[in-house]
Amino acid sequence: MKSVAVVLSALSMASAFAPATQKASSTAMNGAISRETILSEPDTTEFGKIWDPLGLAEMGSDETIAWFRHSEIKHGRVAMAAFVGWWAVGSGLRFPGELAHGLDTSSIPSKGLEAWDAVPGWGKAQMLLFAGLIELHDEIFFSTRGTHYMKGGTPGKNMVPGLFDPFGLSKGRSEEAKAKGRSSEIKNGRLAMIGVAGLWAAATLEGSVPLQPPC
Repeated sequence: MKSVAVVLSALSMASAFAPATQKASSTAMNGAISRETILSEPDTTEFGKIWDPLGLAEMGSDETIAWFRHSEIKHGRVAMAAFVGWWAVGSGLRFPGELAHGLDTSSIPSKGLEAWDAVPGWGKAQMLLFAGLIELHDEIFFSTRGTHYMKGGTPGKNMVPGLFDPFGLSKGRSEEAKAKGRSSEIKNGRLAMIGVAGLWAAATLEGSVPLQPPC
């Protein structure tokens, strides 16, 4: 799972800094949220301006930018989970029981990529299939239970029931608090993508990350 997350985060790094979105635009029927609205959040004053050295924010239509933002948020979430998982395995934390028949979780190596290699092939296939089903149903529910993010819906909004905030902790929050939380999620996701890329580099290219212990 960690290698899958590393690949996903690496693919999204180029578009990781083209900022956020929430409010729908009424400029066109079934149109995506405007480019201006998407690029207005989160606050990136630490860079002095939008950090977009490849000029990705200037590519394509509003729908393209909405797709970029949706992908960025999703990849950020995967990267955050991957970073925590990599850290947990490296710290020696293990679930009780067996990962597969005859393979105790306690026997899994502590280094991230070695831990992934220890997972049987069918186990890896199940993880990939599960992730694919989540992605498929997210797109289906976006189209059938709400407004698609490329047609005015909110990019990054989770549409799979129970997958995000299963305890309903955000229900009582104000719109201002939710907006702040969404901005924080994007920024944390960006850091996680950089972090996971750094872990992967350190694990595959010795000495590529200064001061990074073996991981």
